[in-house]
Amino acid sequence: MSRSSLPELLVERARGRAPVCGVTRVIAIDGRSGSGKTALALDVADLTGAPILHLERLYPGWHGLARTPAMVRALLADLAIGEVGRARLWNWERDEPGRWLSLRPTPELIIEGVGAGATVLRPFLSHLVWLEAPEDQRRERALARDGATYEPWWDVWAAQEEEYLASDHTREVADLIVSTGA
Repeated sequence: MSRSSLPELLVERARGRAPVCGVTRVIAIDGRSGSGKTALALDVADLTGAPILHLERLYPGWHGLARTPAMVRALLADLAIGEVGRARLWNWERDEPGRWLSLRPTPELIIEGVGAGATVLRPFLSHLVWLEAPEDQRRERALARDGATYEPWWDVWAAQEEEYLASDHTREVADLIVSTGA
């Protein structure tokens, strides 16, 4: 499958399913750091006009992956009953909680980031895609994107990803698995 056809395929598959988060059809794009989640989310958003919830804006610091799904679950639970969902953004420059993010129910919502397919979020997801690539390629992409900021934290974050994968088995339950390796 070509990269250009993946967004169309994902939109077609997701739209073939009913919304399960109230009136919102949630498309989750998960995978390890550097697997291409953000790029795919942007392509899908271009096709659908859906807002994107970038989990990297929510992770409470470099040790916060495990705490993020509960925050997202609370936001989705509010959307599911027609309320505005809220979550606290993380201020990465100050390494502290930042301003609040508010999302209204929409026909479609894209969630992208490590943890987007976490077990506690699955009741709200209409479609879950898992992206994967070899570690060397993922690392190269991630460091090209985030450079010196991410490099000292790569191993810390990778260890959290391992814990997440071992506990949530997201790849195994994904509706679609895509290799983004070269």
